[in-house]
Amino acid sequence: MNRAERTKLLIEVGRKQALEMADQIANTYEIVEVQPPREGLVMVKLRESAQQSLFYIGEVLVTETKVKIRNVFGTGIVREMEPELSRALAIIDAAFKGDFPETKQWIPVMEQLKMELELEQQNIKRSIERTKVQFNTMSL
Repeated sequence: MNRAERTKLLIEVGRKQALEMADQIANTYEIVEVQPPREGLVMVKLRESAQQSLFYIGEVLVTETKVKIRNVFGTGIVREMEPELSRALAIIDAAFKGDFPETKQWIPVMEQLKMELELEQQNIKRSIERTKVQFNTMSL
């Protein structure tokens, strides 16, 4: 599982697990905050479908944290003002980059979160399908 998938799972359905994982690492290793949680703005790009050109749709408020564990750096970025989650994501990122032994125990948790996210997405899709208009059944 790559970094983007892992981060998406932890943000979307695994916030509680992310904080627990970060605590587990914090209790075992010394964590140096290279950059404490701070808010910033990020420009969001969008591709226009007709001409395939990129343009900026607007700005999003994010919270970013950078940590160092041993000689490994980790970064955590999350939308809105969520310093605890941002810090937890940075710690988890560093732990996976450093291939810490604790990360092996987290693989089943990540797989469970992946199944939960898929189930949640299926429920949303079913909800949308129920309200979708079937034009081929409408009479003229």
